[in-house]
Amino acid sequence: MKAHGVIVREPNERPLLEEIVVDEPGVGEVLVRIQASGVCHTDHMYLDGSVGDDFPYLLGHEGAGIVEAVGPGVHEPAVGDYVILAWRAPCGVCRFCATGKPHLCAASLNAEPRMHSSDGLKLTPALGIGTFCTHTVVAAKQAVRVPTTVPPAQACLIGCGVMTGVGAALYAAGVEAGSTVAVFGCGGVGVSVIQGARLAHARTIIGIDVDERKLDWAKQFGATHTVDARTVDPIAEIKALTDGKGVDYSFEAAGRADTLEQAIWCRDLAGICVMIGVHGPAATIELPLARFFGLGGSLRVSWYGDCLPSRDFPLLCDLYLKGDLKLDQVVTRRIGLGDVEAAFEAMHHGEVLRSVIVFDR
Repeated sequence: MKAHGVIVREPNERPLLEEIVVDEPGVGEVLVRIQASGVCHTDHMYLDGSVGDDFPYLLGHEGAGIVEAVGPGVHEPAVGDYVILAWRAPCGVCRFCATGKPHLCAASLNAEPRMHSSDGLKLTPALGIGTFCTHTVVAAKQAVRVPTTVPPAQACLIGCGVMTGVGAALYAAGVEAGSTVAVFGCGGVGVSVIQGARLAHARTIIGIDVDERKLDWAKQFGATHTVDARTVDPIAEIKALTDGKGVDYSFEAAGRADTLEQAIWCRDLAGICVMIGVHGPAATIELPLARFFGLGGSLRVSWYGDCLPSRDFPLLCDLYLKGDLKLDQVVTRRIGLGDVEAAFEAMHHGEVLRSVIVFDR
């Protein structure tokens, strides 16, 4: 079938809305009509070649929509089901899945590349799904059925940024009730970490950023305190807000080496630091090992919030429907499929938490 999608053909070229050709889904695959897709920083990293060189790319990886066709052997989801797309879908048989750690799956399921440019080039879908388009083909287990009462613009955000942040707090760190938390970077993922900490009943939640607008957003989503890192030493300020001790949990959601160092050293004894932000290939930090050992605790990486999409997407939808998870406020702008380049600009200038592509039908 003919469809439309946003493609980048070479590194740092402009993303262009083009006609594409979508093949029928194969064994274990489904065709999804996209109803909404969030514009995430990772999409721009595909555009500039930071995360791969398998051009041309079909951009987008936060999507929600309707299953329109299923391939052979697919029993769930069914045609007509409303789904959120997951860029990781556990295979069920690898060494991690076999030992009860499906969130670490080493062979995450993806469809065969089914999308092609009008001139016949195979398109690589971003993070295996490609959602800046009218239609995409994914592995059946990447399409997680959710309640239709969650609107597409809100639902699509669960597919990446919201799940990554909430999961980092609830699963990767295991934030405990009554604990103290610091979140470096209060964009779309950072405010989701703040929401996760709030859901876990943390006592103190500190948002740190250099953008006054993002600090305001942090308060709206549950931060009890904010720190403007342009005007004060964030480590000293965090210590002052925690009786000189530091926090139990710190999160780096900005993707910067300097903020990761700050997140490491703002912890209390035995505190946990979680690295969420995606860093460029040249980023490094210098870690004084004696000091790090003396502080104790741990530094760990969170992939996708250590989530299990089949379990957690419906859970987050339920939290939204109960009013416990704020998604309406994350949708800063609604845009068309041809507005992706402008959405990237707004993202880089800190004007939005999320621009969301919304289709009319």
